[in-house]
Amino acid sequence: MTKPKIAIIVSSTRPTRFADIPTAWIKAQAEARGDMDVEVLDLRDYPLPFFDEVASNAWVPSKNEVAIKWQKKLAEFDGYIFVVAEYNRSITGALKNALDQAYVEWNHKVAGFVGYGAMGGARAIEQLRLMAVELQMVPTRSAVHIAGGDFFKVHPGFGGSGNMADIEATIGASAKATLDDVLWWAKATMAARKA
Repeated sequence: MTKPKIAIIVSSTRPTRFADIPTAWIKAQAEARGDMDVEVLDLRDYPLPFFDEVASNAWVPSKNEVAIKWQKKLAEFDGYIFVVAEYNRSITGALKNALDQAYVEWNHKVAGFVGYGAMGGARAIEQLRLMAVELQMVPTRSAVHIAGGDFFKVHPGFGGSGNMADIEATIGASAKATLDDVLWWAKATMAARKA
């Protein structure tokens, strides 16, 4: 079986976002394993309009060129790791819109999570898990939560170092567990889709 191809999706589009730091870190963690191929998908590169199609592409082909480009890119992957900023106890509007702009491309693929914020993005990830189920993804049990003191220790906007190595002792085990789950479910869903 070929190595699963996993997209790491950056969910924040703000100019001052923290997301680039944990995205680079989880990408490096995944690449060091050598058992999956990873690529970063940045929502900034897909300036999607607010969803305004007749229906989901499960029912009607999309018309918007950016949405079609997004769908084609998503279709290349066997699973996804979402780097999740928590905004007011939920995911970003940009991520919700990006989820809504596709349907069939998400189906029967794994979804893993790296969350950050005061509660480690836990509330946003829980909502994202529900959305993933509706999109017929398989959300992993394990996730990386960058919370509280760890978040402030690394976030440069709050005087942090910008270096994830400073908190790796706290989150390294959860990163391994998350990547283990992503790999297992990616292989399982790849085999099932092939069959």
